[in-house]
Amino acid sequence: MQAYCMKCRTKREMRNTRSIVMKNGKPATQGVCPVCGTKMFRIGKG
Repeated sequence: MQAYCMKCRTKREMRNTRSIVMKNGKPATQGVCPVCGTKMFRIGKG
């Protein structure tokens, strides 16, 4: 799944993805940028 990396300022394919639920109950996907190692986040079902 792709997400926007705030550090690289580009869309990249996430590594180590896992599905989470935000505080407001909405689903999201969290992962790591393969280039810089920054946490990446994408709201919505994944």
